[in-house]
Amino acid sequence: MKPSRLSIAILSLSTTTLSIPSFAQQIQLDELVVTAKGYKSDTLETPSAIEKLNPGEASASANAGDLFKGKPGLAAQNGGGAWGSNPVIRGLKKESVVILVDGVRLNSAQPQGAIASLAAMSLLESIEVVKGPGSVMHGTGALGGAINLRTPEAQFTETAETHGRVSGSTGTVDSSLAGGALVQLSSKDHGLVLGAAVKDIDDYETPDGDVENSGYRSESLLAKYAYRLTDDQKLTLNLQNHEDRDVWYPGSTKPGPGGNGTLTVHSPKQSRTLAELGYQAAIASGTFEASIYRQEVERQIRAFWDFKDRDQVWNDVSFDTDGAKAQYRMPLGSAHLLSVGLEAWEMTADPARFTYSPPMSNTAISNSPFRDGEIQSQGVFVQDDIVTGDWNIQIGARYDKVTGDARVVGNGPDARTNGLENSNETVSWSTGAIYNLSAMVNPYVSVGTAYRAADMRERFEDAARGDGYFHRGNPQLDPEKSTSAEIGLKGRGRLGEYQLAAFYTRIDDYIAGRVTGTNNPNNNLPIKQTENLDKVTIYGAEAGFIVPLEALYASAPAVDIDGSLTWLRGENKQDNEPLYQMPAPELTLGLGQQFRPGLNWHGQVRAVAEQDRTADIFSNNTESSTPGYATIDISLGWDFGSTGDLSSLKVTLEGNNLLDKRYREHLTDGEILSPGRGLVARFEGSF
Repeated sequence: MKPSRLSIAILSLSTTTLSIPSFAQQIQLDELVVTAKGYKSDTLETPSAIEKLNPGEASASANAGDLFKGKPGLAAQNGGGAWGSNPVIRGLKKESVVILVDGVRLNSAQPQGAIASLAAMSLLESIEVVKGPGSVMHGTGALGGAINLRTPEAQFTETAETHGRVSGSTGTVDSSLAGGALVQLSSKDHGLVLGAAVKDIDDYETPDGDVENSGYRSESLLAKYAYRLTDDQKLTLNLQNHEDRDVWYPGSTKPGPGGNGTLTVHSPKQSRTLAELGYQAAIASGTFEASIYRQEVERQIRAFWDFKDRDQVWNDVSFDTDGAKAQYRMPLGSAHLLSVGLEAWEMTADPARFTYSPPMSNTAISNSPFRDGEIQSQGVFVQDDIVTGDWNIQIGARYDKVTGDARVVGNGPDARTNGLENSNETVSWSTGAIYNLSAMVNPYVSVGTAYRAADMRERFEDAARGDGYFHRGNPQLDPEKSTSAEIGLKGRGRLGEYQLAAFYTRIDDYIAGRVTGTNNPNNNLPIKQTENLDKVTIYGAEAGFIVPLEALYASAPAVDIDGSLTWLRGENKQDNEPLYQMPAPELTLGLGQQFRPGLNWHGQVRAVAEQDRTADIFSNNTESSTPGYATIDISLGWDFGSTGDLSSLKVTLEGNNLLDKRYREHLTDGEILSPGRGLVARFEGSF
């Protein structure tokens, strides 16, 4: 038995290191994640598939979703512009995964765009992705898993210290210019992190020409502070603001009223603001953590009609979430670490939407889909992490109650004020075990359930939207409930790193918007009805690896081979057809010399299969198939190490889509092509 690992994990307020079992002494500590268990633990101690993505490997102009492409079991859904790649985990996206910023839920109900893009890559420390059901730790929405966008923590040091980093990039395919800077100040009782980032991205080029209105501008600010009250207590403050401007969604383009011209959704301005106050303390033999927060997502949403050269529809809305959470962890003997916690939050929104009616007139009328909407959630959970011999076992359960309501839904004579409130109570559970046979051989198995209550738009939307559809919500939707099983094998050590997994998920009462094939009698717009599907299943397999040749052959050059594989299937059992918008199978294979002093280089081939499994009945033949394709990317850089006043400096030149391949990702809205051949020059330094 290994007695020290769990108890040490909960006794340190900073939790910067863990006691690692003897079999893993060579494992790098940068594989610690907090999203899987609620505290820092090594991925080899967790019975689930986990990806820890490094924002430093991408340009400063990239978005979080861009890092998901080519990773095992991950993908990105795009609205056709440079902004807004929605992360996808095993075919589940948007509302079916929980997105966190520093552990705080990022709530919103938005049909266009990606809320994961409301954070600057230059200010992120890591992106943790936990695949599979995560409702025990994260509540509603975590059917596919959880994504945690983590910024650097404010830390304490015995003596006053100043550290920081700078990064920047420029690209040819979109004339992008982006950069960020971050400073970390620390002393015995105070810690401070300050950061700022900016982007200026123009329309990107494809082999067929520019994608008009695909660029945008953004600014981001970060301030985090920690104050040591006593040796066992500290207060933390987390303030963030991110703002994007001139964001368009070319993939949303639909025929305009009466078949005249086109309508395209765009956002002149959208922003995210976070304020969180936290408290941590060592109490008795355990650790207590609590915080209160407010996170606001404000959006200006417009539908531009080129026929009249004006915004035909305009909508201003703010999704405001007020929440509180608390957790206490304590060891029970030498083999158990018990965690108990609670979380409560309320999201409110009051969209103010207007449109010209009749369409050719200059008369603006109110067309708000609902007024004074709210969703409340309260949950409690318990989790036990058990170490016995070479086994790590995780068992957890959670109870949640989610209630939605609105003052009014719809407009005019069709407006409704009754039957809008709906409450759901759900119990989720999960259990899994991983056997640490050696650093390179760690088999695991897990089973669990998760759920997702309908979001505000799915409940209350009852109006025409700028995408050309009349959306009809349902306040009495049942929550989605999933049951998942996963078996896998992973390892990390001198011979490299790898992860294999096979999974199966069944989702009952799956929530989706069906294109009905009928039109609204008042405006003749096609109706998209939100409904519960009887049952869907998603199953598949994934793999990823990186192997240094020098570990296999002493005389081999210092070169690494890396690759990934993703294969999955989604089935809509109600319509007896493929599930709507499933990622195509794909394979990557790379070769290079990375993360070493001096010369660094890497080349990768990404091959994506044809996706002809389309949901013809459900989408009313609006989901089109996509042909297969292969792209080649290369990078060449130099790690200078310590240079002048910098403790590290690295410059890199990337060549993306070198063959200028003409292709479209299957999950991209509309028929918008992906970027063509382009170069990106970037640098990153620290002090």
